[in-house]
Amino acid sequence: MSKLYLATGDGPIIVTPHGDCWRATRPLEVRSASCVVADPLEPRRVVCTTARDGVWRSDDAGVNWRPVFQGIPHDRVTAVAVSPVERVGELGVIYVGTEPSAVFRSEDGGETWHACEGLTDLPSSSDWHFPPRPETHHVRWIGSDPHQPGRLFVAIEAGALVRSPDGGATWQDRVPGGPYDTHQLVTHPDAPDRLWSAAGDGFFESDDGGETWRHAEQGLHHRYCWSVAVSPQDPQTVVLSAAAGPRQAHDADQAEAHLYRRAGEDAAWQEVREGLPEPEGVRAYALAADRVETGIFYAGSAGAVYRSSDAGTSWEQLPVEWPAGYAGSRVHVMTAVHA
Repeated sequence: MSKLYLATGDGPIIVTPHGDCWRATRPLEVRSASCVVADPLEPRRVVCTTARDGVWRSDDAGVNWRPVFQGIPHDRVTAVAVSPVERVGELGVIYVGTEPSAVFRSEDGGETWHACEGLTDLPSSSDWHFPPRPETHHVRWIGSDPHQPGRLFVAIEAGALVRSPDGGATWQDRVPGGPYDTHQLVTHPDAPDRLWSAAGDGFFESDDGGETWRHAEQGLHHRYCWSVAVSPQDPQTVVLSAAAGPRQAHDADQAEAHLYRRAGEDAAWQEVREGLPEPEGVRAYALAADRVETGIFYAGSAGAVYRSSDAGTSWEQLPVEWPAGYAGSRVHVMTAVHA
């Protein structure tokens, strides 16, 4: 059974199985958690970024936390990745992204950070902007390649998906036809060079490490894509959350979330409804896949978590006991770690 880490507007939330129910706890008195990930090879080590209070790290599966943002000059830290193949001793190299857009690298678990220079020297950077605050932009997602040490995929919200082949020492700009507004990007340990992008401008796939991209939207009727999860045991099985637009994804008054599933690279997307609430009133789901148990996916929305045991075909709501004071805010990112 998985332990779930949710990055929410009310801070990080940890959801764990507890007898016949699931128990949610708030381990940190910080607000606006933007991303949370576990070290792929040391899953008890968890890193959480926040939009106001920097970066926090736990070495005991979320029981105790400490700040690790000395040297990052921005309080608004918006993305984090821990490399599974770029290691210094037992530690995976950590990368974080900020607003304004910048990437920082740590080889000692966040004790010290080094700026990855040159990101905003890319030609496309003059076009980057975040529509709600058009005077700025930020790193929305960082993907660390599980096959090539140092290869990064960095999504700017909004304006580009850029790459680095060498741990942020140099950068490659967006390519024609690539996603403009990636919200989440997934790689796979059994599919070298394969990328899946859930973007505000649609769903994209690449088979060559981001050199070229294709829209893969057959059967997809809602093209503002928020989150994507790929089965660790079968890279042909993909679950996607989407909405008609940003307001339907995030605005509580206009929310209308949809969930899709695809089994096979050339298969059409099928909308999934079994076990889920009606789309109206539900904000966009954050998705995660269990790395150990075959066919297990999780979907988190404001104040609710759903589990699928048949690779996303049907779902059931988990009986979660939420912590006192939790307002049911939007779930930005969810990570599943096998407990």
